[in-house]
Amino acid sequence: EDRNAKNKPARKQGIIRLHRCNNLEKILRATMSHASRIEYSEKYADEVNEYRHVILPKELAKTLPKTRLLSEAEWRGIGVQQSRGWHHYAIHTPEPHILLFRRPLGTDPQTGRVDPELLRQAKEEYANQFGLLQKA
Repeated sequence: EDRNAKNKPARKQGIIRLHRCNNLEKILRATMSHASRIEYSEKYADEVNEYRHVILPKELAKTLPKTRLLSEAEWRGIGVQQSRGWHHYAIHTPEPHILLFRRPLGTDPQTGRVDPELLRQAKEEYANQFGLLQKA
């Protein structure tokens, strides 16, 4: 009888753990399903930053905060995959399922930090593109 009494809490804990694992598995499966449907724009730039937008499935976007920007941990947590250095910088109210990101020109995608040589190259490329547009 004592042995059964000791096992009951262990069984109950096991059931709770199993329930939590099943819930976590459902959340992970849903996140992975949404992640496969996330769309990424090409990058575009101005003289200071490079930009991109990310289009989320609308049902995923409905679960996100509407009045604040997402931290890197939050946007990575919902399945957005990008190199380092990107920041969610604005909310476009008419289309809340589109996340707007930017990072400084010259950001090293491995470290997330601005590299002086990459910055020089990026500014030169921007100036060349702008110059080509001026002549046309």
